Amino acid sequence: MPDTISIQAFPHFTGLAAAFPGLVAAAADSDIFLTPDWFSTLCEYGNTFAGKLQLIVANDRQSGATLCLPTVDGRNLQGLSNYYSSLFAPIGDPTTSNAPICQALGQWLYSQPQRWPQLSFQPLDTDHPFFDHMLAALRDAGYRADSYACFGNWHLDVAGRSHADYLASTPSRLRHTIERNRRKAQKAGGVDIRIHQQPGPALDAAIEHFAAIYRRSWKPAESHPALVSALCRLGAAKGWLRLAVLEFAGEAIAAQIWLVHRGKASIFKLAYVEGGNPFSAGTLLTDALMRQVIDIDGVSEVDYLSGDDAYKQDWMSHRRERRGIVAFDPRTLGGLLLAGKHQAGKMLRKNNARP
Repeated sequence: MPDTISIQAFPHFTGLAAAFPGLVAAAADSDIFLTPDWFSTLCEYGNTFAGKLQLIVANDRQSGATLCLPTVDGRNLQGLSNYYSSLFAPIGDPTTSNAPICQALGQWLYSQPQRWPQLSFQPLDTDHPFFDHMLAALRDAGYRADSYACFGNWHLDVAGRSHADYLASTPSRLRHTIERNRRKAQKAGGVDIRIHQQPGPALDAAIEHFAAIYRRSWKPAESHPALVSALCRLGAAKGWLRLAVLEFAGEAIAAQIWLVHRGKASIFKLAYVEGGNPFSAGTLLTDALMRQVIDIDGVSEVDYLSGDDAYKQDWMSHRRERRGIVAFDPRTLGGLLLAGKHQAGKMLRKNNARP
């Protein structure tokens, strides 16, 4: 490890902010899912990280570069992420995820007395410098490291278009579905769509509507409902939130949670009451939010976050893959067994993919 790079670990975000205020301030401009606000909310309301948080900070005194790797310390070490995380990377300026910093982190992790059998970080943007640098650093340190596919990520390049121009570029079946269902809704008495952005009683009611709709939807029970409501309130305080609720005949039947930050709209959660209307309420609500984020918020990108659901391809223009990094410690029996299992799984998937 270079003499100019020091590494220390913090058990909570309060200590991190006090020791490195510049790091926390710089990270506020990152993707929402890479900000200290997101990580601290996830840690507090995720219900599985209590007492296990370890914020590993690498600081290069010569260059001033600082990077914080938020992790969960258990039998194995993993990045601070779960089902709700669409992206993971260190806290800080992405340009500080350079090779020397990552090399120092890899060596530090390998030198720890815990000797975690497995390390894992996911889901990662393969274009972020952290992906290549950390994968190489873990291998150089002595781990058996590899990457793996997490999920497809569909997103839209707005390319300066208006909502009308964007909609004209979508498949004709989507445009016809929107128009047909808009006519159906008007014939049935119309719908009321409200997009909530500010804290207050109206937002509190909208959060309750979302939770009630979600319970009546086709989706499995929310694993951490407190996290969803906490993120809505955080998003409203930060100016990120676009929580839309569609009502038909005085009843809330569809709701979506979008987050807008730094020119990107992230589609975080959606739900509608199955069989509760004679038209596609979810489609109408998505179109209304598209109009909001493109024509009013002026975003350059809309991101469906995770999953290869077929309907996402109609709304979005591009697909990319989010990947994970996994590393095994060959000095431990557990690491060797997990590495063998990982390799066997890769070979099996490769054989099954052959024609």
